Amino acid sequence: MALQVLAKDNILLNQQVATKEEAIRLAGKLLVERGNVEPAYVEKMLEREEITSTFMGNFVAIPHGTDDAKKEVKESGISIIQVPDGVDFGSGNIVKLVFGIAGKGNEHLDILSKIAISVSEMENVEKLVAATSVESIIELFEGVN
Repeated sequence: MALQVLAKDNILLNQQVATKEEAIRLAGKLLVERGNVEPAYVEKMLEREEITSTFMGNFVAIPHGTDDAKKEVKESGISIIQVPDGVDFGSGNIVKLVFGIAGKGNEHLDILSKIAISVSEMENVEKLVAATSVESIIELFEGVN
């Protein structure tokens, strides 16, 4: 099952960000622009990061809002920020793929598990980091899920 909430407009390739906060704000901004979330959700994404890092290993981070941010979600969505040079998410954890997620109701768990399955294989992560088109990223997800 493909990630239907993944829109071409929500994927940015070849980005350079200096900090994890900048990366999270960029991922959140895409969700706001697509109408997935209210602007306040981005602050909740940053708040979640303060509570516990969203670094997942394999050069991947999945920032998302706190539990009380659910009211800020208008519809489920995912944003993907590709950072080939990497950004430090703390403790020397380098992230090259940032997945901003927002789930309506309990959909965030489904979205999280699909992303986790996709990026559990380092080979898939390398393909996503090396992708040169938005279409190829979407194809990779459709092939995995």
